[in-house]
This record gives sequence, structure tokens and C-alpha cells, in this order.
Amino acid sequence: MSEILYRKLTEADLETFINMRITQLTEEYEVEGKRPPEDVDLKTALEDFYHRHMADGTFVSWLALDGDKIIGTSGMSFVEKPPYFSCPTGRLGLLSSMFTDPNYRRMGIAKELLHRVVEEARSYGCGAVWITASNMGVKLYTAYGFVHNGNFMAYKL
Repeated sequence: MSEILYRKLTEADLETFINMRITQLTEEYEVEGKRPPEDVDLKTALEDFYHRHMADGTFVSWLALDGDKIIGTSGMSFVEKPPYFSCPTGRLGLLSSMFTDPNYRRMGIAKELLHRVVEEARSYGCGAVWITASNMGVKLYTAYGFVHNGNFMAYKL
């Protein structure tokens, strides 16, 4: 293993990035004892999402690399809602795509990636960063300073 390097995601990285995102989501399903649905074409949907949102600046990702191999990913989507007291800009960062190759875990890579995308959200003018954390990620996010929001709810359409 050489020195871990960090850089932003580019269009040239998207195929690998998308495959790692699908691996991450599959791993999260399996931890919960479920199987991912086979009738969802996630690859096409992700390609569309990343192309559009990278182009308009509402998605950014930092990668960790060991040589030429991507070994860690992160992602931050920028959304806007009506301003409120604790977020007067109305701008929010939605954290996603946090994944580290199992052979590189517990080395501080996820913490560094998290820091870099949180700083992207700060630069974008976000007043908060939200995440739906996997069970594996809760310790990382709590240690970084994320707090649970007991009122957060979701309605599936």
C-alpha cells in the first residue's frame, strides 16, 4: 500500500464510482438481512443523477486512492428548502456514497473523506448536513459531531 491520496470525482471515474455505490447499497441491505430488489436498474438511474448534478454543481465527491485504485468514496448533494431558524440559508447538504473498500477500513480514510465533503457543503453555504446513516456509519458520524434528529420521518411514494 502506498500513500493514500485524495481528489475530487471526475466524469472519468463515474463507472467505478457507481459500481462502488451499488456495492455499498447492497452491503447495507445485506447487513439488514434483506436482498436488494432485482427489478431496479440502479446503474442507469445513478449515471443520470451524477451526470446532471455534477454538471450543475449540486453534487460533489471526494475520492481516496491507493495508487490508481479508488478505495474510498464520499458524496454531497446540495438542495435548498425554505429558510428556517436553524438554517437561514435554506441550503442543505445531503451526505451519501460514504464507502471504504473493506481492506482499507479503520485507517481514517472515511473520516478524511467526510471532512472534505462537509467543507464543500460549508463552502456552498449550507447551514446543515443531513444523512441517513447505516449502522456501520453511526460511530463515524457521531464522533464527527452529527446528532440524531428524533423528529425526522420519511414517507415512501
